[in-house]
Amino acid sequence: MAKSIAIVEDDPDQRANYADAITKKGYVVRSYGSREEALAGFDQQLPDLVILDIILGEEVDAGFQLCRDLLARAPTLPVIFLTERINEIDKISGLRLGAWDYLPKPISLDYLAERISSLLRINEVRAEQAETESPTARRIGDLMLDQDALLVSWKGERIDLSGTEFRMLAKLVRAPGHAVSYESLMNATMQSLVTNNTINTHMRNIRKKFEKVDKEFACIKSEYGYGYRWSNES
Repeated sequence: MAKSIAIVEDDPDQRANYADAITKKGYVVRSYGSREEALAGFDQQLPDLVILDIILGEEVDAGFQLCRDLLARAPTLPVIFLTERINEIDKISGLRLGAWDYLPKPISLDYLAERISSLLRINEVRAEQAETESPTARRIGDLMLDQDALLVSWKGERIDLSGTEFRMLAKLVRAPGHAVSYESLMNATMQSLVTNNTINTHMRNIRKKFEKVDKEFACIKSEYGYGYRWSNES
C-alpha cells in the first residue's frame, strides 16, 4: 500500500507543486492550507509523514502547534519543517518539538522527495526491528544501538530518536569515556549552518528522551567549551 504524505502549506502554488512532485513518486498526498484544515484531516486519519510550514495565514507559529499536536498523538511520526524561517531560534524550536528534519525554502523538489523516501525507510525499518535484536546491533552497557536500523533502546526500552539525533549519539558512543568535540558532532548531523547551540539543543532532546524511560539516566556528560562524552558510569 502506498504511503500517505500530508502537506500543510498556505501558499496554493507551492502546495500544488509539492503535491504534484510527491504524487509522481508514488505516494498518496493530502494537502491542507491552514491549521484548522489539517487538524480536521488528521482527526480522520494520520499520515505516514507530515510536511509543515510554520507560518499559516495569520498564525505565525501554526506549524509548531501542529507538530506538538501530532507528536502527542503519534510520537514516532516523521515530521519535516519546510519553511522560509531559517534563523537559529526557529530551527532550535523545531528540533526541540521533535521534528525529524528542518528544510529551508526554496528547495529542490527532487531533494524533498528523496528526504521523504529516506525518512520513511528509516521509520519502517525501526518498526520492523523494534521487537527483535538485530545482528548489526551494538551493546554499550545498558544501551543497544543498531546502526542499520537507526534503532536505539535503553535497558530494553525503545528510544525514538530522529535521524540527526541517532547520528550524534552514534558518534558519541563510538569511544565511551572519550570527549567528542562540537566539530565532530556537527559533522555527524550532516546538516549545514550548525552551531554549538544547535548541538546543545540536540543533546538536551536526546537526554530528555532517555530520561522518559529512566529518570536516573546520566550518561551524557557535557565537556564545557569542547563538546560531550558518553560515560557508562552515572
